[in-house]
Amino acid sequence: MKAFLIGLSVIVIAIIALIATNINNVPKLDENVKASWSQVQNQYKRRADLIPNLVSTVKAYASHEKSTLTEVTQARANVGKINLTPEMLSNPQLFQQFQQAQGALSSALSKLMLVVERYPELKANKNFLALQSQLEGTENRISVARRDYIETVRLYNLELRTFPGKIVAAIIYPEAQVKETFTASPQEQEAPKVNF
Repeated sequence: MKAFLIGLSVIVIAIIALIATNINNVPKLDENVKASWSQVQNQYKRRADLIPNLVSTVKAYASHEKSTLTEVTQARANVGKINLTPEMLSNPQLFQQFQQAQGALSSALSKLMLVVERYPELKANKNFLALQSQLEGTENRISVARRDYIETVRLYNLELRTFPGKIVAAIIYPEAQVKETFTASPQEQEAPKVNF
């Protein structure tokens, strides 16, 4: 009986030590995910803020390219309609809608850049060149922010799915849910066609 009580005590102490050393991992990782998500949104906002200036500059040179300009403006408006908060990151449908809206905006901007190729005087305009440079830099920042977000979500989800984090989360943080991450759309996975 004494050996049983000692063994039980050792097990209880081990469980308490395990919980105590991992008790703050879930909230810390959750806050990292929220911070990473805020950075992704920050970069998307930066891109959305650049678009009206870019469209205005192109409009001055390429007034008959109205359909492309309208598509960019509409895509930007659609992106603004979806506000995905950190608390909603566990909802796959909302996350997919957000990702699709951002993808549509990226596609519209790509078309806009193709239109620009037809206007040499626009490509030489200082305002346009500055805006284009800022947009390219922002696209790179978006890529970095998404990469960082994917990594923080990976660490968070790993904590919720592996031992001992799974046990700690089940006992102390039962509301903790696996977060969604970015995936490439079928269009993004296609190799671009190059004709010579």
